[in-house]
Amino acid sequence: MTAVDHIWHGCRLATLSPSREGLGLVDEGIIAAAGGRIVYAGPASDAPGTLKAKQRTDCDGRWITPGLIDCHTHLVYGSNRAREFEQRLAGASYEEIARAGGGIVSTVDATRQASVEQLVAATRPRLDSLIAEGVTTIEIKSGYGLELETERRQLQAARQLGGERAIAVRTSFLGAHTVPPEMKGRSSDYIDKICTTMLPQIAAEGLADAVDAFCEGIAFSPDETARVFATAQALGLPVKLHADQLSNLHGASLAARFGALSADHLEYADDDGMAAMAKAGTVAVVLPGAFYFIREKQLPPIAAMRQHGVRIALATDSNPGTSPLTSLLMAMNMGATLFRLTVEECIAAVTREAAQALGLSIETGSLDAGKYCDLAIWDIERPAELVYRMGFNPLHTRVWRGAPSPRA
Repeated sequence: MTAVDHIWHGCRLATLSPSREGLGLVDEGIIAAAGGRIVYAGPASDAPGTLKAKQRTDCDGRWITPGLIDCHTHLVYGSNRAREFEQRLAGASYEEIARAGGGIVSTVDATRQASVEQLVAATRPRLDSLIAEGVTTIEIKSGYGLELETERRQLQAARQLGGERAIAVRTSFLGAHTVPPEMKGRSSDYIDKICTTMLPQIAAEGLADAVDAFCEGIAFSPDETARVFATAQALGLPVKLHADQLSNLHGASLAARFGALSADHLEYADDDGMAAMAKAGTVAVVLPGAFYFIREKQLPPIAAMRQHGVRIALATDSNPGTSPLTSLLMAMNMGATLFRLTVEECIAAVTREAAQALGLSIETGSLDAGKYCDLAIWDIERPAELVYRMGFNPLHTRVWRGAPSPRA
């Protein structure tokens, strides 16, 4: 007799298991968990007959997917930029707003003035919105401090939120987001500061799980980005990259050269970049919220991603300036509508592929024995509803580490 903590039965499964085809659908399924991990997930007819559970839940035919994963967010920041949104709608250009002290500088100013406690309080409602949609793992970047102490506070706030809520939080140090206002015109000097002072201190304190950078004409050159990545790798930290969003600086190829977990945005990435990413196993993270919000015209090269076999994840890119989005379900709809991703691609993109983009595929992202029992149980008739609906949340129950948890 095998004792387990919980069995969910009477359910339909989208396992996303790499060992199964497509979404890994199981019509009459069962999941058993012990110690916060999955013991069995699959057809009820194939389940071990020796399972004995402390608790059983009849799902009444509901669908279960892996808990959702938002693999690219800038969730921790001070204040917001709703006033700038109004100004843009009234005809002001981004340059005019920036000259008047707006843009990312305004977020940096507000974030620098905020304590860890204030950042946690401001971020908590945004995190709770994502939790309420079945998100069980999230990545949170720094990047609105642009100096050591504020970057530290952002990452500390992210860690604290992970301790407060039933959710796995992965952090990324994004000191190389843009040049701080006090060092305008001195990007190389700022990269020196990141590599010699900021990044080593962040690594020593264990505040970051990965290192990110923004490789773009308005941010940092490929050479400057490579310096940050070389430092990160010397410190034992994996890398990620904001790549080819506004122009083609061959960021996709750069990310692949450093074996990056992911390259994100990618609107202007070329075929060579996609081939390099496929060879390196670097995941493409597409971000339709930013594409929509800033009214971009250049679509990411989805066809080339498919052709080369690049794994595709998608995320909210939740941030105050270009994607104030706190709905991963809406991001899925945008991915399908704007980028023409299929239903299967969208659901895989916020589960199995998102786990790969965070380096967590061994632990989560699919319903497989040995992985964490992070589940989303849905009141839906078919998985396509998760992508099809807009502004509707069909989550019935969220399970984290084998235990039903509050939506917020």
